Amino acid sequence: MISIVLGTRPEIIKLSPIVRALDEIEYFIVHTNQHYSENMDRVFFEELNLPEPKYNLNVGSGNHGEQTGKMLINIEKVLLKEKPKVVIVQGDTNSTLSGALAASKLHIRVAHVEAGLRSYDKRMPEEINRILTDHISDYLFAPTEIAKENLIKEGIEENKIFVVGNTIVDATLQNLKIAEKVIKDFDLEDYFLLTLHRAENVDNRERLKKIVEGILEVSEVYEKDIIFPIHPRTKKKLKEFNLFDKLKDNERIKIINPVGYLKFLMLEKNAELILTDSGGVQEEACILKVPCITLRDNTERPETIKVGANILVGANKEKLIKAISVMLNKKRDWENPFGDGKSGERIVKILREEL
Repeated sequence: MISIVLGTRPEIIKLSPIVRALDEIEYFIVHTNQHYSENMDRVFFEELNLPEPKYNLNVGSGNHGEQTGKMLINIEKVLLKEKPKVVIVQGDTNSTLSGALAASKLHIRVAHVEAGLRSYDKRMPEEINRILTDHISDYLFAPTEIAKENLIKEGIEENKIFVVGNTIVDATLQNLKIAEKVIKDFDLEDYFLLTLHRAENVDNRERLKKIVEGILEVSEVYEKDIIFPIHPRTKKKLKEFNLFDKLKDNERIKIINPVGYLKFLMLEKNAELILTDSGGVQEEACILKVPCITLRDNTERPETIKVGANILVGANKEKLIKAISVMLNKKRDWENPFGDGKSGERIVKILREEL
């Protein structure tokens, strides 16, 4: 018996190849509903033809301590009832840490998918989550050799670490085929795609103001439509800081509601360039051969920068304008550093042998 604990859209996406590969192994899904929204959540299970979670914890948003505490209490109850042999968690969210902690304290083995990523910025709650999860995991599925080296440097035993590639490659390739069949009316062209949701960007008034100013400048300099599927929390903060109307009143910035995963994949694939602060989007852009500009000062995906698919610009308007010029003139011939699209199969094979 395997338990899969998840709570956010990226976790659903990145764990989907593992769910598909489990086949004859008995498993169940625990969904914390960390960031529950109909458009950003349930639709992903339907679109990707994944089984409904056996448990929905309905934790919702909240302060980190409150949210993590609620998850820990409720996940522990599920694990005591079901008694799985291993709990699979993915990434760096509060759901990831809560699932790993609950399992570890009950002496249930923990498998961490996407282990070893490091931004080396402990101001980010995600960095704390991924470090703690790695150090209490029994199976660490590292996406790259860089991630493996990060773990070894921290004293984690090498025999616990498996370099398997990143399941985002599996998910992107598998789900793009579905998207191209399902979405027949996609006719957008000649646009940039923008995503923005990280706490260090949207919760900081001055930093968010600089990013908004940079986006407005981009729309003028490059005369491109900028498609912006807006995260509910980002919209709330933009309004709170009196910045929303500046974007809304610009005719080139097309603010839209969050879209389903398949539509978003098509938006990524057909974009001329992507502006983002999302780790998963950095990876997907790299895989899809779409130039990426990251609105952060650091990244736990250094492989994307190393192969030339991504540039960090922080909240600096001048760096942003220059980086776009560089990336628009760049050949899209970089190598995908995240694997061959069979990571989910490898992970399930390893767990099957270990268990």
